[in-house]
Amino acid sequence: MNDERVLIVGTGALACLFAARLAAADIPVAMLGSWQAALQALSQRGIRFTALDGQQSVVRVFATADPDEVQGVRQAIVLVKSWQSERAAKQLRRCLAVDGVALTLQNGWGNREILSEILGAERVALGVTTLGATLLAPAEVRQAGDGIISLGAQPRLAPLVGRLRRAGFELEINQNLEALLWGKLVINAAINPLTALLGVANGELLQRPTARQLMHSAAEEAARVAKAQGIELPYPDPIEMVEAVAQRTADNLSSMLQDIRRGAPTEVDAICGAVVRAARVVGLPTPTLELLWLLVRARVENPTAISEAGGEGRPSPPAPLPGRERGATLTPGPSPRAGEGSSPHPRPLSQGGRGEQPSPPAPLPRGEGRLTPFSLREKGWG
Repeated sequence: MNDERVLIVGTGALACLFAARLAAADIPVAMLGSWQAALQALSQRGIRFTALDGQQSVVRVFATADPDEVQGVRQAIVLVKSWQSERAAKQLRRCLAVDGVALTLQNGWGNREILSEILGAERVALGVTTLGATLLAPAEVRQAGDGIISLGAQPRLAPLVGRLRRAGFELEINQNLEALLWGKLVINAAINPLTALLGVANGELLQRPTARQLMHSAAEEAARVAKAQGIELPYPDPIEMVEAVAQRTADNLSSMLQDIRRGAPTEVDAICGAVVRAARVVGLPTPTLELLWLLVRARVENPTAISEAGGEGRPSPPAPLPGRERGATLTPGPSPRAGEGSSPHPRPLSQGGRGEQPSPPAPLPRGEGRLTPFSLREKGWG
Protein backbone atom coordinates (compact mmCIF):
# COMPACT_ATOMS: atom_id res chain seq x y z
CA MET A 1 0.00 0.00 0.00
CA ASN A 2 1.36 3.42 -0.97
CA ASP A 3 1.88 6.16 1.60
CA GLU A 4 0.93 9.55 0.16
CA ARG A 5 2.94 11.57 2.66
CA VAL A 6 6.00 13.53 1.54
CA LEU A 7 8.93 11.96 3.35
CA ILE A 8 11.65 14.33 4.51
CA VAL A 9 14.85 12.37 5.09
CA GLY A 10 16.76 14.25 7.76
CA THR A 11 15.91 16.35 10.81
CA GLY A 12 18.34 19.25 10.45
CA ALA A 13 17.80 22.87 9.45
CA LEU A 14 16.64 22.53 5.85
CA ALA A 15 14.75 19.34 6.63
CA CYS A 16 12.72 21.16 9.29
CA LEU A 17 12.20 24.14 6.98
CA PHE A 18 10.77 21.98 4.20
CA ALA A 19 8.66 19.92 6.60
CA ALA A 20 7.24 23.01 8.31
CA ARG A 21 6.29 24.78 5.10
CA LEU A 22 4.75 21.69 3.52
CA ALA A 23 2.76 20.83 6.66
CA ALA A 24 1.58 24.45 7.00
CA ALA A 25 0.07 24.08 3.51
CA ASP A 26 -1.92 21.04 4.71
CA ILE A 27 0.32 18.60 2.85
CA PRO A 28 0.88 15.35 4.76
CA VAL A 29 4.49 15.06 5.86
CA ALA A 30 6.68 12.52 7.64
CA MET A 31 10.28 12.87 8.75
CA LEU A 32 12.84 10.08 8.90
CA GLY A 33 16.05 10.51 10.86
CA SER A 34 18.37 9.16 13.53
CA TRP A 35 19.21 12.23 15.62
CA GLN A 36 17.48 11.32 18.86
CA ALA A 37 17.33 14.84 20.29
CA ALA A 38 15.54 16.08 17.19
CA LEU A 39 13.19 13.11 17.00
CA GLN A 40 12.23 13.60 20.63
CA ALA A 41 11.64 17.33 20.14
CA LEU A 42 9.59 16.71 16.99
CA SER A 43 7.41 14.16 18.77
CA GLN A 44 6.90 16.29 21.87
CA ARG A 45 6.31 19.76 20.46
CA GLY A 46 6.69 19.74 16.65
CA ILE A 47 8.76 22.16 14.59
CA ARG A 48 9.25 25.69 15.86
CA PHE A 49 9.62 27.68 12.66
CA THR A 50 10.56 31.34 12.19
CA ALA A 51 9.86 32.70 8.71
CA LEU A 52 11.83 35.40 6.91
CA ASP A 53 9.40 38.06 8.11
CA GLY A 54 9.94 37.00 11.72
CA GLN A 55 6.57 35.30 12.07
CA GLN A 56 6.77 32.27 14.34
CA SER A 57 4.71 29.11 14.25
CA VAL A 58 4.65 25.58 15.61
CA VAL A 59 3.91 22.78 13.15
CA ARG A 60 3.26 19.19 14.18
CA VAL A 61 4.65 16.43 11.96
CA PHE A 62 5.15 12.69 12.27
CA ALA A 63 8.81 11.77 12.90
CA THR A 64 10.46 8.37 13.20
CA ALA A 65 13.78 6.55 13.07
CA ASP A 66 12.15 3.41 11.63
CA PRO A 67 11.79 3.20 7.83
CA ASP A 68 9.09 0.55 8.25
CA GLU A 69 6.80 3.22 9.71
CA VAL A 70 6.82 5.11 6.40
CA GLN A 71 6.61 2.06 4.18
CA GLY A 72 5.41 2.75 0.63
CA VAL A 73 6.13 6.49 0.38
CA ARG A 74 6.28 7.65 -3.22
CA GLN A 75 7.80 11.10 -2.72
CA ALA A 76 10.94 11.73 -0.66
CA ILE A 77 13.24 14.72 -0.28
CA VAL A 78 16.76 13.90 0.93
CA LEU A 79 18.17 16.66 3.12
CA VAL A 80 20.82 14.92 5.20
CA LYS A 81 24.49 15.84 5.21
CA SER A 82 26.58 14.44 2.37
CA TRP A 83 28.41 12.02 4.65
CA GLN A 84 25.02 10.54 5.61
CA SER A 85 23.91 9.79 2.03
CA GLU A 86 24.73 6.09 2.14
CA ARG A 87 22.77 5.57 5.33
CA ALA A 88 19.84 7.55 3.96
CA ALA A 89 19.84 5.49 0.76
CA LYS A 90 19.75 2.25 2.74
CA GLN A 91 16.80 3.54 4.78
CA LEU A 92 14.98 4.58 1.61
CA ARG A 93 15.58 1.16 0.10
CA ARG A 94 13.36 -0.21 2.86
CA CYS A 95 10.50 2.26 2.48
CA LEU A 96 10.45 3.98 -0.93
CA ALA A 97 7.82 2.60 -3.29
CA VAL A 98 8.99 0.84 -6.44
CA ASP A 99 7.55 3.66 -8.54
CA GLY A 100 8.64 6.35 -6.06
CA VAL A 101 11.31 9.02 -6.37
CA ALA A 102 13.88 10.45 -3.96
CA LEU A 103 14.89 14.04 -4.70
CA THR A 104 18.29 15.07 -3.36
CA LEU A 105 18.72 18.77 -2.54
CA GLN A 106 21.94 18.22 -0.62
CA ASN A 107 25.13 20.23 -0.67
CA GLY A 108 28.27 18.87 -2.22
CA TRP A 109 29.08 16.53 -5.07
CA GLY A 110 28.27 12.84 -5.46
CA ASN A 111 25.07 12.43 -3.44
CA ARG A 112 23.02 11.47 -6.49
CA GLU A 113 25.56 8.79 -7.40
CA ILE A 114 25.43 7.25 -3.92
CA LEU A 115 21.62 7.23 -3.89
CA SER A 116 21.42 5.84 -7.44
CA GLU A 117 23.78 3.00 -6.68
CA ILE A 118 21.51 1.75 -3.89
CA LEU A 119 18.04 2.79 -5.13
CA GLY A 120 18.49 2.67 -8.89
CA ALA A 121 18.85 5.72 -11.11
CA GLU A 122 15.18 5.69 -12.09
CA ARG A 123 14.18 6.39 -8.47
CA VAL A 124 16.57 9.31 -7.92
CA ALA A 125 16.23 12.94 -8.99
CA LEU A 126 18.74 15.77 -8.66
CA GLY A 127 17.93 19.27 -7.52
CA VAL A 128 19.77 22.39 -6.39
CA THR A 129 18.40 24.87 -3.87
CA THR A 130 19.62 28.21 -2.61
CA LEU A 131 17.26 28.32 0.38
CA GLY A 132 19.00 28.95 3.67
CA ALA A 133 18.11 27.92 7.22
CA THR A 134 19.69 28.15 10.66
CA LEU A 135 19.09 25.46 13.26
CA LEU A 136 18.59 27.18 16.62
CA ALA A 137 17.97 23.98 18.60
CA PRO A 138 16.66 20.49 17.83
CA ALA A 139 13.46 20.96 15.76
CA GLU A 140 13.76 24.75 16.00
CA VAL A 141 14.69 26.51 12.76
CA ARG A 142 14.83 30.01 11.34
CA GLN A 143 14.71 30.61 7.60
CA ALA A 144 17.91 32.49 6.83
CA GLY A 145 17.45 33.31 3.18
CA ASP A 146 14.99 32.95 0.36
CA GLY A 147 15.90 31.06 -2.76
CA ILE A 148 14.81 28.86 -5.61
CA ILE A 149 14.68 25.11 -6.20
CA SER A 150 16.10 24.05 -9.58
CA LEU A 151 15.11 20.57 -10.77
CA GLY A 152 15.94 18.37 -13.70
CA ALA A 153 13.20 16.93 -15.87
CA GLN A 154 12.03 13.70 -14.23
CA PRO A 155 8.49 12.38 -14.89
CA ARG A 156 8.12 10.98 -11.37
CA LEU A 157 8.68 14.43 -9.87
CA ALA A 158 5.43 15.95 -11.17
CA PRO A 159 3.29 15.28 -8.05
CA LEU A 160 6.06 16.51 -5.73
CA VAL A 161 6.57 19.66 -7.83
CA GLY A 162 2.88 20.46 -7.46
CA ARG A 163 3.04 20.05 -3.70
CA LEU A 164 6.17 22.17 -3.34
CA ARG A 165 4.57 24.98 -5.33
CA ARG A 166 1.44 24.71 -3.22
CA ALA A 167 3.65 25.27 -0.16
CA GLY A 168 5.02 28.48 -1.68
CA PHE A 169 8.39 27.25 -2.91
CA GLU A 170 9.72 28.80 -6.11
CA LEU A 171 10.74 26.14 -8.61
CA GLU A 172 12.28 25.98 -12.06
CA ILE A 173 13.02 23.10 -14.41
CA ASN A 174 16.56 23.29 -15.75
CA GLN A 175 18.18 21.02 -18.32
CA ASN A 176 21.73 21.73 -17.16
CA LEU A 177 21.75 20.85 -13.49
CA GLU A 178 25.42 19.84 -13.58
CA ALA A 179 26.31 23.46 -14.27
CA LEU A 180 24.01 24.67 -11.48
CA LEU A 181 25.45 22.12 -9.07
CA TRP A 182 28.99 23.22 -9.88
CA GLY A 183 27.90 26.83 -9.63
CA LYS A 184 26.78 26.25 -6.06
CA LEU A 185 29.83 24.08 -5.33
CA VAL A 186 32.21 26.91 -6.31
CA ILE A 187 30.44 29.35 -3.99
CA ASN A 188 30.23 26.91 -1.08
CA ALA A 189 33.90 25.95 -1.46
CA ALA A 190 34.93 29.60 -1.28
CA ILE A 191 32.70 30.75 1.60
CA ASN A 192 31.84 27.84 3.88
CA PRO A 193 35.27 26.60 5.01
CA LEU A 194 36.54 30.11 5.69
CA THR A 195 33.53 31.00 7.82
CA ALA A 196 33.85 27.68 9.64
CA LEU A 197 37.54 28.20 10.41
CA LEU A 198 37.21 31.87 11.36
CA GLY A 199 33.92 31.47 13.22
CA VAL A 200 32.26 34.37 11.41
CA ALA A 201 29.13 35.11 9.41
CA ASN A 202 29.41 35.20 5.62
CA GLY A 203 29.59 38.97 5.32
CA GLU A 204 32.55 39.25 7.67
CA LEU A 205 34.74 37.70 4.96
CA LEU A 206 34.32 40.92 2.98
CA GLN A 207 35.56 43.00 5.92
CA ARG A 208 38.80 41.07 6.41
CA PRO A 209 41.24 41.68 3.54
CA THR A 210 43.16 38.44 3.99
CA ALA A 211 40.00 36.36 4.28
CA ARG A 212 38.61 38.11 1.22
CA GLN A 213 41.76 37.28 -0.73
CA LEU A 214 41.50 33.62 0.28
CA MET A 215 37.83 33.58 -0.75
CA HIS A 216 38.77 34.96 -4.17
CA SER A 217 41.53 32.40 -4.61
CA ALA A 218 39.29 29.47 -3.64
CA ALA A 219 36.56 30.60 -6.04
CA GLU A 220 39.02 30.98 -8.91
CA GLU A 221 40.54 27.55 -8.30
CA ALA A 222 37.16 25.82 -8.21
CA ALA A 223 35.99 27.66 -11.34
CA ARG A 224 39.10 26.54 -13.24
CA VAL A 225 38.38 22.93 -12.31
CA ALA A 226 34.83 23.24 -13.60
CA LYS A 227 36.07 24.76 -16.86
CA ALA A 228 38.66 21.98 -17.30
CA GLN A 229 35.80 19.48 -17.15
CA GLY A 230 33.85 21.31 -19.84
CA ILE A 231 31.32 22.78 -17.40
CA GLU A 232 30.15 26.32 -18.06
CA LEU A 233 29.27 27.95 -14.78
CA PRO A 234 25.93 29.77 -14.55
CA TYR A 235 27.66 33.12 -14.00
CA PRO A 236 30.46 34.86 -15.92
CA ASP A 237 32.80 35.82 -13.05
CA PRO A 238 33.23 33.57 -9.99
CA ILE A 239 34.81 36.32 -7.90
CA GLU A 240 32.04 38.77 -8.66
CA MET A 241 29.50 36.10 -7.77
CA VAL A 242 31.12 34.99 -4.51
CA GLU A 243 31.36 38.64 -3.42
CA ALA A 244 27.69 39.18 -4.23
CA VAL A 245 26.64 36.05 -2.37
CA ALA A 246 28.68 36.95 0.71
CA GLN A 247 27.07 40.38 0.66
CA ARG A 248 23.52 39.09 0.14
CA THR A 249 23.92 36.51 2.92
CA ALA A 250 26.02 38.75 5.16
CA ASP A 251 24.26 37.77 8.39
CA ASN A 252 24.01 34.05 7.59
CA LEU A 253 26.00 31.42 9.42
CA SER A 254 27.11 28.84 6.88
CA SER A 255 26.04 25.25 7.41
CA MET A 256 29.68 24.29 7.88
CA LEU A 257 30.09 26.84 10.68
CA GLN A 258 26.88 25.57 12.29
CA ASP A 259 28.29 22.02 12.13
CA ILE A 260 31.58 23.11 13.72
CA ARG A 261 29.78 24.90 16.55
CA ARG A 262 27.71 21.78 17.29
CA GLY A 263 30.78 19.56 17.24
CA ALA A 264 29.31 17.78 14.23
CA PRO A 265 31.01 16.36 11.13
CA THR A 266 31.10 18.76 8.21
CA GLU A 267 30.53 18.39 4.46
CA VAL A 268 34.01 19.63 3.58
CA ASP A 269 34.92 16.31 1.92
CA ALA A 270 32.00 16.66 -0.51
CA ILE A 271 32.70 20.35 -1.16
CA CYS A 272 36.40 21.29 -1.07
CA GLY A 273 37.48 17.65 -1.16
CA ALA A 274 35.38 16.91 -4.23
CA VAL A 275 36.87 19.85 -6.12
CA VAL A 276 40.43 18.91 -5.14
CA ARG A 277 39.89 15.33 -6.29
CA ALA A 278 38.46 16.52 -9.59
CA ALA A 279 41.43 18.87 -9.99
CA ARG A 280 43.86 15.99 -9.57
CA VAL A 281 42.17 14.10 -12.37
CA VAL A 282 42.71 16.97 -14.82
CA GLY A 283 46.11 17.91 -13.42
CA LEU A 284 45.28 21.31 -11.96
CA PRO A 285 46.78 22.65 -8.73
CA THR A 286 44.33 23.86 -6.07
CA PRO A 287 46.56 24.91 -3.16
CA THR A 288 44.04 27.18 -1.44
CA LEU A 289 41.19 24.66 -1.58
CA GLU A 290 43.42 21.81 -0.45
CA LEU A 291 44.63 23.83 2.53
CA LEU A 292 41.08 24.79 3.51
CA TRP A 293 40.02 21.14 3.15
CA LEU A 294 42.84 19.93 5.40
CA LEU A 295 42.28 22.65 8.02
CA VAL A 296 38.57 21.91 8.36
CA ARG A 297 39.27 18.18 8.55
CA ALA A 298 41.88 18.80 11.23
CA ARG A 299 39.36 20.89 13.14
CA VAL A 300 36.93 17.99 13.50
CA GLU A 301 38.93 14.84 12.82
CA ASN A 302 38.84 13.55 16.41
CA PRO A 303 35.72 11.33 16.34
CA THR A 304 35.51 11.22 20.15
CA ALA A 305 34.94 14.98 20.14
CA ILE A 306 31.85 14.77 17.94
CA SER A 307 28.80 15.60 20.01
CA GLU A 308 25.56 13.67 19.94
CA ALA A 309 24.02 17.04 19.15
CA GLY A 310 25.81 16.92 15.83
CA GLY A 311 22.90 15.46 13.93
CA GLU A 312 21.99 12.21 12.26
CA GLY A 313 24.25 9.74 14.01
CA ARG A 314 28.01 9.35 14.29
CA PRO A 315 30.16 8.78 11.19
CA SER A 316 33.33 6.77 11.05
CA PRO A 317 36.54 8.81 11.03
CA PRO A 318 37.29 10.35 7.62
CA ALA A 319 39.03 8.11 5.13
CA PRO A 320 42.72 8.77 4.43
CA LEU A 321 43.38 11.55 1.96
CA PRO A 322 43.81 10.29 -1.60
CA GLY A 323 47.22 10.33 -3.18
CA ARG A 324 48.44 13.10 -5.45
CA GLU A 325 48.96 11.00 -8.56
CA ARG A 326 47.93 12.84 -11.66
CA GLY A 327 45.06 11.05 -13.34
CA ALA A 328 43.89 9.33 -10.17
CA THR A 329 40.31 8.12 -10.24
CA LEU A 330 37.81 10.75 -9.16
CA THR A 331 35.65 9.64 -6.28
CA PRO A 332 32.46 11.71 -6.43
CA GLY A 333 30.79 12.54 -3.16
CA PRO A 334 33.44 11.14 -0.80
CA SER A 335 32.11 9.36 2.24
CA PRO A 336 34.01 9.35 5.54
CA ARG A 337 33.45 5.61 5.51
CA ALA A 338 34.39 4.40 2.09
CA GLY A 339 35.11 15.57 -4.75
CA GLU A 340 42.22 29.35 -18.92
CA GLY A 341 40.44 32.28 -17.86
CA SER A 342 41.36 33.20 -14.34
CA SER A 343 44.78 33.73 -12.93
CA PRO A 344 46.16 30.84 -10.84
CA HIS A 345 47.24 33.38 -8.22
CA PRO A 346 44.93 35.19 -5.82
CA ARG A 347 44.33 38.84 -6.52
CA PRO A 348 47.00 40.62 -4.46
CA LEU A 349 46.35 42.96 -1.59
CA SER A 350 48.15 46.29 -1.49
CA GLN A 351 51.28 46.15 0.60
CA GLY A 352 51.31 48.52 3.53
CA GLY A 353 54.29 49.60 5.57
CA ARG A 354 55.45 47.96 8.76
CA GLY A 355 52.55 47.71 11.20
CA GLU A 356 50.05 49.02 8.69
CA GLN A 357 46.83 47.31 7.76
CA PRO A 358 46.78 46.06 4.16
CA SER A 359 44.54 47.98 1.83
CA PRO A 360 41.36 46.20 0.78
CA PRO A 361 41.22 44.79 -2.75
CA ALA A 362 40.32 47.22 -5.47
CA PRO A 363 36.69 47.23 -6.61
CA LEU A 364 35.99 44.25 -8.80
CA PRO A 365 35.06 44.80 -12.45
CA ARG A 366 31.56 43.81 -13.37
CA GLY A 367 31.45 40.57 -15.29
CA GLU A 368 30.13 40.59 -18.81
CA GLY A 369 27.89 38.12 -20.51
CA ARG A 370 24.45 36.65 -19.98
CA LEU A 371 23.34 35.89 -16.45
CA THR A 372 21.55 32.59 -16.07
CA PRO A 373 18.81 31.77 -13.53
CA PHE A 374 21.56 32.01 -10.89
CA SER A 375 21.60 35.79 -11.36
CA LEU A 376 22.67 38.04 -8.53
CA ARG A 377 19.19 39.37 -7.89
CA GLU A 378 17.76 35.90 -7.34
CA LYS A 379 20.36 33.89 -5.50
CA GLY A 380 21.94 33.59 -2.07
CA TRP A 381 24.26 30.77 -1.05
CA GLY A 382 26.10 30.01 2.16
